[in-house]
Amino acid sequence: MMTRTILIALLALLSAIPARGARETAGPPDAAQTATPQAANVILDGKVLFSVRQKVLSFPPEERAKIISERLARLADASASYIDAPITVDDAETSSDIAAGDRILMTVTDMDAAAEGRPRPEVARTYARMISQAVAEHRREYSARSVLTGGLFAFAATVVLITGLVLISRLFTRLYARIESWRGTRIPSLRIQSLELVHSERIAAALVALAKGLRLILVLVLFYFYIPLVLGFFPWTREYAATAFDYILTPFKTIGQGIMAYLPSILYVAAIIVITRFALKFVRFLFNELEKGTLTLTGFYRDWAQPTFKIVRFLIIAFAVMLAYPHLPGPNSPAFKGVPLFLGILVSLGSTSAMANVIAGVFLIYMRGFQVGDRVKIGDTYGDVVEKTLLMTRVTTIKNADITIPNSLILGNHIINYSSSARTHGLILNTSVSFGYDVPWRKVHQLLTAAAAATEHILPSPAPFVFQTSLDDFYVTYQVNAYTQVPAKMEAIYSELHQNIQNVFNEAGVEIMSPHYTKLRDGSRVAIPEEYLPEDYEPSGLRIYQAGMTGEGKAGPSGKRAG
Repeated sequence: MMTRTILIALLALLSAIPARGARETAGPPDAAQTATPQAANVILDGKVLFSVRQKVLSFPPEERAKIISERLARLADASASYIDAPITVDDAETSSDIAAGDRILMTVTDMDAAAEGRPRPEVARTYARMISQAVAEHRREYSARSVLTGGLFAFAATVVLITGLVLISRLFTRLYARIESWRGTRIPSLRIQSLELVHSERIAAALVALAKGLRLILVLVLFYFYIPLVLGFFPWTREYAATAFDYILTPFKTIGQGIMAYLPSILYVAAIIVITRFALKFVRFLFNELEKGTLTLTGFYRDWAQPTFKIVRFLIIAFAVMLAYPHLPGPNSPAFKGVPLFLGILVSLGSTSAMANVIAGVFLIYMRGFQVGDRVKIGDTYGDVVEKTLLMTRVTTIKNADITIPNSLILGNHIINYSSSARTHGLILNTSVSFGYDVPWRKVHQLLTAAAAATEHILPSPAPFVFQTSLDDFYVTYQVNAYTQVPAKMEAIYSELHQNIQNVFNEAGVEIMSPHYTKLRDGSRVAIPEEYLPEDYEPSGLRIYQAGMTGEGKAGPSGKRAG
């Protein structure tokens, strides 16, 4: 023991001589040379016992603290051969050894005592007492009794957790049922006079969602206390308990510090969000009432309400973002500035045709060329409008074929709407038919209007009417016109109208000369279906008269007559 102490003293003396010579030749020391070395902690079971600030021989404080901690861990291990050896302090002239039996745990030098500001023997005995207490506590915590006690406490904590979860589940299940039973009774709708602002169903749904959020918070709080508590009952996981607390608390702490730093800006942004939210609700309410017809504006159509609301909503949100942008965290950072630039490049490169369709869609909305459900003809496409968006319009033809037309093409084409006037004035359907000059035109008018009146979906008022559109070489062209309010059934109406025209004129014994029908009255039968002819009908015979003859049966120059 004495030999080792003398060796340590000589080494300390030799290490001090060059430093003194350097001070004598180099002049006054600088700040870096006089700075106190950084302390290193001696740790056992995750607990800091004390710190070392000076090096011994070539071992810096960090290496000394590591070696001492490893020796203490081996000493505290129940399998160590010197488990029952007492902790002693052996003082020498320049150092004090702290040992367990014949094994040295650490050496306290005069420099260590000077760093602590106390006598070396006192510092050494203080360290020895700390080591002894820490080792005893370690052995007590890792004993079978301590582990069994920790298991019992962990079991009790688990029972409490399960009980708490069951109680929370039952409590909130009853709360959900109670809120559902209060719909329309204890939870009335929010009204202003006869105008319902918020229905009781929505209020009840909001309360249920709030209760579910509260339940989730309670469950998280239970687990927040349960997990670190159970980990702290066992010595092997006790250090992870503190780590678990740190893992849970550190994000909230970081967020809290960031919130406190940005609190003025956050309040400004929150005020903008609240004002914007209420503005959007008011605007939505206003346009919903315009759509329902509760509110009216001169020149503003009800079908403009939702498209106009979407445009106004976009403008309000864009204005709010513009106001809040300077107050967001890191608005001047390169990454934050790059996002609008990137989005602008995407829009400019990839959405030229899309933007053209959107602009055309806006024009079509306010042009009111057609609405969903109208029977239209757009270019060569004929059918019913089933969908109308800012980008495209979908039309279903009478053959049930869906055709999608970009709005930019519609804007550059003509649109025929068969439904817009049919709702109020009625749509006029017309068809043309021709008859010979030998048929009285008044009779043709009467028969055509009768055929139109007998057709389903033709309005009795205004009454059908007839135009004589042309006087051709062999016949007169008549156009019958009739009103209907069902443009979606135009094809069926036309088909029935044509059938009725055929039936009415056949029953009246009038030949239809359209399409062109030409015959020589040489005895052939008339162009009327057989079921409409009398039973004793016979085609008339061919009669030829010679020049100069004035009556039937008179002989011509040849003395013959044709019968």
